[in-house]
Amino acid sequence: MKIIVYCQHVLGVGHFFRTLEILKALDAHDIVLVTGGDLLPASLPGHVRQVCLPGLMMDERFSRLYSVDSGQGVEDVKKERQQILAQLVLTERPDLFLVELYPFGRKAFRFELDPVLSLIAKEATLDCRVVCSLRDILVEKEDARSHETRVVNTLNRWFDAVLIHSDPRLIRLDTSFSRIHEIRVPMLYTGFITPLPDPVTVGKVRPALGIGPDQFLVVASAGGGTVGVTLLQAALLAHGLLPNRRKVRMIVLTGPYMEKKSVSGLCSLAGEGVMVEPFWTDFISLVAAADLSISMAGYNTCMNLVAAGVPSLVWPFDQNREQRVRAIALAGFADITLLEAESLLPGVLAGIIRDRLATGKKQIPGGLDLGGARAVSNWIGESALGGRP
Repeated sequence: MKIIVYCQHVLGVGHFFRTLEILKALDAHDIVLVTGGDLLPASLPGHVRQVCLPGLMMDERFSRLYSVDSGQGVEDVKKERQQILAQLVLTERPDLFLVELYPFGRKAFRFELDPVLSLIAKEATLDCRVVCSLRDILVEKEDARSHETRVVNTLNRWFDAVLIHSDPRLIRLDTSFSRIHEIRVPMLYTGFITPLPDPVTVGKVRPALGIGPDQFLVVASAGGGTVGVTLLQAALLAHGLLPNRRKVRMIVLTGPYMEKKSVSGLCSLAGEGVMVEPFWTDFISLVAAADLSISMAGYNTCMNLVAAGVPSLVWPFDQNREQRVRAIALAGFADITLLEAESLLPGVLAGIIRDRLATGKKQIPGGLDLGGARAVSNWIGESALGGRP
């Protein structure tokens, strides 16, 4: 089966890497991945071809789009992207068009998505199903009624199914979308999506880093790095206040999008036993080998933490309530502790880190469904055999 997968990241990297896990599971298919954000340091599987649309990203308050190429205006980029996407569909003639998040989010990209969805519906020579790939919790909207009306109408008009990447025992879509009963297309909960740590690989991490059996490893990360510098500053300052800091190795991951000035500032705070890196290719193995993780509470990071079983301190992004809702829900299924604003005072955070390292891993019931990527692959294979869902 030929599948076009549309994934537009605008601020962080979670949407891209969640989609990448799905692509890995779709190894029996011919995949064309369409991306439209800034380039990321990631290797694609051999069965995936990437088409990079001229880049558009958003500022951290989600208030405006800007062109990755500063020499090209946003409106010109929009026109070029619209043409490329439409021509790609006509040329590749996919059996499935998998759209990440839209129409539940990415309203700013209606300029290219609505025309291509209309093209798929109207072009008689195309026999292509359209499916939405959706995370667990949606960001709240100012005009919720108007937003949900548009979502429902778009789904019922152009889509064939919605795949929800959550375990409904923990988080259901109707906790952040009130009109789910008006959606007429099939909806499937796939389970959460995350890579799973390989014990052999995990076992090699600490020796490779020169971490002895009497030392601790703390990993502090900020996702893409567009936001999160405050958390990493606090972690570095707290490390310097630990009474046993010579025994606590810390790896700080700034993310590929953090401003150079902020990265330099973090490097200046790094004392003995601290490593500051922009990115770690095998993040799941790193955190699985750690004694403690300090991070934001985005979907991908949280699922990595659950899969790794590592004690974790998470600081939810305060621009919207999505990360806080997820972190609170997960606290009963994973060794996760929420950090509040006052927790980031260096002395306070140092005390929290000290106590969590002394406590070790808590006994957590667990049991969440983390097999979302394989479930997506199975559903696509079964629906292909049985026709339209």
